[in-house]
Amino acid sequence: MNVLVTGGAGYIGSVCVEELLKAGHLVVVLDNLTEGHRSAVSEKAHFMEGNLGDEALVAGLIKDHAITAVIHFAANALVGESMQNPGKYFLNNVGNGARLLETAVKSGVRKFVFSSTCATYGPPERVPITEDVPQRPINPYGESKLMFERILQWYQTVYGLEFVAFRYFNAAGASVRFGENHRVESHLIPNVLKVALGQAKQCEIYGTDYPTPDGTCIRDYIHIVDLAQAHMLALAPGKSGFFNLGNGEGYSVREVIQMCEKISGAIIPAIEKDRRPGDPPRLVAAAQKAKSELGWNPQYPKLEDIVASAWRWHQKNPHGYAD
Repeated sequence: MNVLVTGGAGYIGSVCVEELLKAGHLVVVLDNLTEGHRSAVSEKAHFMEGNLGDEALVAGLIKDHAITAVIHFAANALVGESMQNPGKYFLNNVGNGARLLETAVKSGVRKFVFSSTCATYGPPERVPITEDVPQRPINPYGESKLMFERILQWYQTVYGLEFVAFRYFNAAGASVRFGENHRVESHLIPNVLKVALGQAKQCEIYGTDYPTPDGTCIRDYIHIVDLAQAHMLALAPGKSGFFNLGNGEGYSVREVIQMCEKISGAIIPAIEKDRRPGDPPRLVAAAQKAKSELGWNPQYPKLEDIVASAWRWHQKNPHGYAD
């Protein structure tokens, strides 16, 4: 299959491109490199620097490479920033996303795979979270992703578009070649490992009085390679709908720090701070739908394997990508 991957120079996109190429797909990457890294794109992929809202560019790529499917990762994804600058998130995640979708459908693409998020749920009514839990996002980032989910449904109704939207929980870990190197790092595991690498004096724990066994937030972590495998399964004909991607197991902030100490062999000091507004005590996925309908079977569900893969990558790439 010939696949256009937007945001393919980013953390999740780079590993997905790698897995697509291994499976024999032709891959074209479109990325404006504001967040992604050129050296995170496999040399076997076709790369184009540009914006997903550039309709002429997108139409040209689809025509020139006979694209039959789009996997859409490109987005702004910082919750805190979205609360300070909501317009940026709606203009890019919704506006430019809609331009991409419109161009793809007009160009004959009939399969669209979307990178959504568990942030569309907001504080959940129940845990583990199933796909039918009411969606009540509490920040513009989650709202922008939910808005695009609704746009996809209308394109399915009007044009017969076959789409899959994945609601990620906490993507983590690394492949052998590609790992996590955000310009603004907000994820727990890489920030904790920065302490083990000697790049930070301590990590931070936001809130220690939650109704959890150790008082810190619990989150569901999913290995980046398992996440990428789900996207390839979504390309199969007839697969459509909304799917959670998580392991169904939650780990607290303290448990993650302890695992990073075990894997790295370093002592990692932690500073306790107040809760952050809007942080639910526990977010854990029910991902049975992806397993039963897509045949998805995570190969690296253990936190130890996830952290170990991240640590290996950060040791080899202590300053991230060269560019």
